[in-house]
Amino acid sequence: MTDAGVQPECPAGFAVFETVIGHCSIAWGERGIVGVQLPERDEALTRARMQASFPALAESLPPTHVQEAMHATAAMLAGAPLDLLEIVLDEEGVPEFHRRVYAIARRIRPGETRTYGEVAEALGGKGLARAVGQALGRNPFAPVVPCHRVLAADGRPGGFSAPGGALAKMRMLHNEGAGPGGTGSLFDEF
Repeated sequence: MTDAGVQPECPAGFAVFETVIGHCSIAWGERGIVGVQLPERDEALTRARMQASFPALAESLPPTHVQEAMHATAAMLAGAPLDLLEIVLDEEGVPEFHRRVYAIARRIRPGETRTYGEVAEALGGKGLARAVGQALGRNPFAPVVPCHRVLAADGRPGGFSAPGGALAKMRMLHNEGAGPGGTGSLFDEF
């Protein structure tokens, strides 16, 4: 271990990294990223949540591909128009329906939004909207899987299980310049 309690670079581990919205965390394994977490109230709580979510992983220096994922995620959260599709996710253990929802959500470009119903239609019918919301609420890869870009039918934020709730979702959309239906930012002055 290093003086800071961080293990040397290894093929599986987790790291905490700073973004404009707070400290996020990322976990990786040999097949890709196994989890990404949005900030808790502070860095220590973010680290504790990651340790609880991935108790078999130690905080480590991330390999190059994970460092690149961290930088891209931080840039996207700061408003860079990045889709993060190059980040390889290890979805082992993720239910097939959730994988399909996440694949659709990943194709929503920065600055655009979709509704739960639109995602459901892409999966086979509007009747799946509640299941889409449940899958996004269990998203282990936020914001790499940008569940914040999926809104309720009337333009309301809908649910958002990350710390900060709907306000955090709206802040992320604001940073991307997005609004309901892919319109401009919700906070632009007219």
